[in-house]
Amino acid sequence: MLTFNFSRIFTARGIDKPFTFLVKAGYSDNFATRIVHSRHDKLNLKEIERLCELFQCTPNDFLEWIPSSKDADKGNHPLISLKRSGSAVQLAKMLSSIPLDRLGNIEILIKNELEK
Repeated sequence: MLTFNFSRIFTARGIDKPFTFLVKAGYSDNFATRIVHSRHDKLNLKEIERLCELFQCTPNDFLEWIPSSKDADKGNHPLISLKRSGSAVQLAKMLSSIPLDRLGNIEILIKNELEK
């Protein structure tokens, strides 16, 4: 099943109050509630584009594929890249627990890796 997973991007971006964040960004209370509580059946392309601009991401960052039992063993399924492991969420949690005196070293390592 293909679904939207906004909690993943909120956590990865360090947004601890997603409802407030979305409302401050100009979204209605209704829309923000639907996104935060995953109560949306569909989003139109204009909404997806606006969210991508806000979060500096692509639509694939919002999408998650949960394979059915018949597709679970297919490692070559076209949607396999949308099967999430939770590593971005784990990384965000890990970074928030690093002592402040070590953050400088971590920042340098990340910058060096991104420049490759």
